[in-house]
Amino acid sequence: MAILTVNNQPIEIKLESDTPLLWALRDAANLTGSKYGCGTGECGACMVIVDGQAMPSCTLSLGEAEGRTVTTIEGLSADRNHPVQQAFVAEQAIQCGFCTPGLVMAAAALLAHNTDPTEADIRAAITNICRCGVYPRLVRTIQRAGRIARGLEPGVPLPVPATATTPGL
Repeated sequence: MAILTVNNQPIEIKLESDTPLLWALRDAANLTGSKYGCGTGECGACMVIVDGQAMPSCTLSLGEAEGRTVTTIEGLSADRNHPVQQAFVAEQAIQCGFCTPGLVMAAAALLAHNTDPTEADIRAAITNICRCGVYPRLVRTIQRAGRIARGLEPGVPLPVPATATTPGL
């Protein structure tokens, strides 16, 4: 059993402490945005932000996450207005979408510390693997997100996701 804060909510997860955080999030918390890719922390499909740092959730145990603050793609922005989300859509930096949550989370963690990253900063921070090859657009996307975050460029309005509380559903 572990108690941690996930997407600004304290939660208690009743799983073995050696359970990878990825499976605790997906199976116990029903937060399925983080994807299983390699299981070794190399691909970045399972990236989450832990105490302000992008981390692969497949290599971090639930016990290691106890008492920490975790943000998943679901908790990044309830209304999809985060600058990284807006920039990914505006720059069409999404292909199949499997790696996208991990890329968004890695970029969000970078921009939380540096809203004006150089190309070298971005290449050093974003080590995720994308089998579709969106790499040529990533630098442009993340720099655009930084401009949005700094208020130098307007964001792209995105539709609010439908929820069970949305009228008419």
